[in-house]
Amino acid sequence: MLPPPPFGCISGMPETMTPLSEVTPPHLTPLWERQDCHLPNKPGLNQASCSFHLPPPTDQQTTGLLGCSSCSLPCPTPPMETPGLVVHGEAAPFSTALRSLVNNPLYSDVRFVVGQERQEVFAHRCLLACRCNFFQRLLGSEPGPGVPSPVVLSTVPAEAFLAVLEFLYTNSAKLHRHSVLEVLTAAVEYGLEELRELCLQFVMKVLDVELVCEALQIAVSFGLGPLQDRCVAFIEAHSQETLRTRGFLELSAPALLLLLRSDKLCVDEAELVLAARSWARVGAAVLERPVAEVAAPVVRELRLALLAPAELSALEEQNRREPLIPVEQIVEAWKCHALRRGDAARGAPCRRRRGTLPREHHRFLDLPFK
Repeated sequence: MLPPPPFGCISGMPETMTPLSEVTPPHLTPLWERQDCHLPNKPGLNQASCSFHLPPPTDQQTTGLLGCSSCSLPCPTPPMETPGLVVHGEAAPFSTALRSLVNNPLYSDVRFVVGQERQEVFAHRCLLACRCNFFQRLLGSEPGPGVPSPVVLSTVPAEAFLAVLEFLYTNSAKLHRHSVLEVLTAAVEYGLEELRELCLQFVMKVLDVELVCEALQIAVSFGLGPLQDRCVAFIEAHSQETLRTRGFLELSAPALLLLLRSDKLCVDEAELVLAARSWARVGAAVLERPVAEVAAPVVRELRLALLAPAELSALEEQNRREPLIPVEQIVEAWKCHALRRGDAARGAPCRRRRGTLPREHHRFLDLPFK
């Protein structure tokens, strides 16, 4: 039996082979001892001279993964770092902590004076600026030395402004029926689309007779199509009750036109004429203008030909005392009665509404309710 190979030798290899423990890897061999070194006077070189005389590395020598220019062998690469994982804490404590800063003078660096009551409200400049472009522009300039002057926002009520701040701080807000339209207005003016949509959803859920005209006015003013359609449909179904509200008297002419052009109003034309006169009187008192001038944009949508001859005579007499409707419009209605044809006079609307009460002359009208 052959004796075991000496320590450090591999079985089947010559016994004169150098032990592995004495083998120096090429990239750790001193440069002057390398067989491929091109430097003259190898034993006498020092580190400084080597740095000036090293030949440029070849493509093969730069293949080391760690950038060893003197070694053509790939060096081991450290493990790739795995991407981080986003973890989330509890949202409720975070929201509660931020809500405690709403209108809190602690660490506050900006003050607002809001509403007609000029209530002072405290806030934090950096938070408002990063959450809302409106406030970023409003608060963009650096405050000067000393106590900064408050920012005056007189058109937004304090309660609505605090609801906006609560949303900016916590991404949530508590809405109330009596103030939601004011919050909606502020959200539109400040460009807060998410808060605007939340307010619209809330308004459509709580819409009632007292709220609908004010909601319609905001929808018309800001071009909120879905809310406008919802309000018109509600008024069409509750026309008589809506005409008696204060909100109806405060409608703008464009908003009232939307209603008078509808065929689905559940109200008789005589009541619409009375409601239009009341609306014009209020507008005339506010604007200090004649009633007929205020009513001019909307009265053309009144369908006088639907009134009976006696009703039309009474309207004509009242119109002499308090002008509301152009005389030409009343004349066109009389033509329909005289000729017993709904299309007798161009521009005289004879189409019956859903709430139009039947009258004897209606059987002569060519345009039945659709």
